[in-house]
Amino acid sequence: MTEHEVIVEADGGSRGNPGAAGYGAVVFGADHIRILAERREYVGITTNNVAEYRGLIAGLEAAAELGARVVSVRMDSKLVVEQMSGRWKVKHASMIPLADRARRLVAGFDSVTFTWIPRAENFHADRLANEAMDDATLIGEVHAAERQLLDAGAAAATLAEEVREAEEQLLSWTDEPQSSARGVEERLPSWIDEARDAQSTASNTRAAENPPAWTGATGRPTRFLLLRHGQTALSIERRYSGRGNPPLTDLGREQAARAAKMLAAKGDIAAVVTSPLSRARETAEAAATALDIPVRVLDGLTETDFGDWEGLTFQEAAQRDPQLHARWLGDPSTPAPNGESFDQVRERVEAARRDLLALYPGRNIVVVSHVTPIKTLLQLALGVGPSLLYRLHLDLASLSIAEFYPDGGSSVRLVNDTSYL
Repeated sequence: MTEHEVIVEADGGSRGNPGAAGYGAVVFGADHIRILAERREYVGITTNNVAEYRGLIAGLEAAAELGARVVSVRMDSKLVVEQMSGRWKVKHASMIPLADRARRLVAGFDSVTFTWIPRAENFHADRLANEAMDDATLIGEVHAAERQLLDAGAAAATLAEEVREAEEQLLSWTDEPQSSARGVEERLPSWIDEARDAQSTASNTRAAENPPAWTGATGRPTRFLLLRHGQTALSIERRYSGRGNPPLTDLGREQAARAAKMLAAKGDIAAVVTSPLSRARETAEAAATALDIPVRVLDGLTETDFGDWEGLTFQEAAQRDPQLHARWLGDPSTPAPNGESFDQVRERVEAARRDLLALYPGRNIVVVSHVTPIKTLLQLALGVGPSLLYRLHLDLASLSIAEFYPDGGSSVRLVNDTSYL
């Protein structure tokens, strides 16, 4: 059910400035009685102003998800209200990209107004922000308990060493010459083999559920097996291929079949989710058939909309729009002409990731998508900046693995594996 008009109240704070920070946001109906959505999140060590902007962004995103067209934003941050109203300039470097992101969200509504309110009137969002900051203490306590367990004796040390060795084996797959995907399965233990073995004893179960000791993350992660689609005619010619819908070539279908065989050999996969574009769906359907599970389509996994550059080569796009193309390559907030920016892609990929974590907690899922969404998920798992988008190469039908933990931790296990092709 959509809501035409909503009220967003948001707040953020930090214990110390900078310090452990969190935000809260609540979306009310136009009557200011019905609660339509709540958001809260611990955002690490930062300033209260950054947390306030994060709260505003979360509230606007929630309003957009509800289909709202008219939004009244109420905050007790004079700074954010005045800056978003255009009366004060945004000067601090850490807030400029957040303010830009908020303005892009504002542009998606018919009308957005900003009103300052006293803190006492912002109690709901303030409570959510404080609950988010309280999570920092809980996360710290969990991490401390894990470290105590890992330091308790020789058994824990042995466990950590076994996990380290298993990861090194996994990461070394691409260093060994392989004749086929089956050869990989026969010679090296897969992560699925480790998970099955772990069910036999309590100690092995702990090894499967716990990440390597040096990450500090806790719990069983949701493991994303990130599979790029197979070859198309546009990929042969190295042309921008975004929202266009070229089918797989014969080689692309063979690549999809080989990837499907590899995934079926691993097993223990809960879902196959895919971009709606045909090249990804065809690749996903091959995997789903081999695994005997249905395909789920998520629009957020769609490739970047390259706009007027669709179908052009890199050189043709650079010649057509030399200044814009150069700026686009270095600034993720710059969209392609009549297209999409990488920041916009990140927003929808982040939303898709949240949905998948809620749907499949602690499970293994195949995510079939395109270069930019896969790079973005790896970027989120690594916690790095947008430079990764321009420096990481992903082959057609390649597999990468990212893990996202219940406490917010994450890790990357594998990047651009093609040993099964």
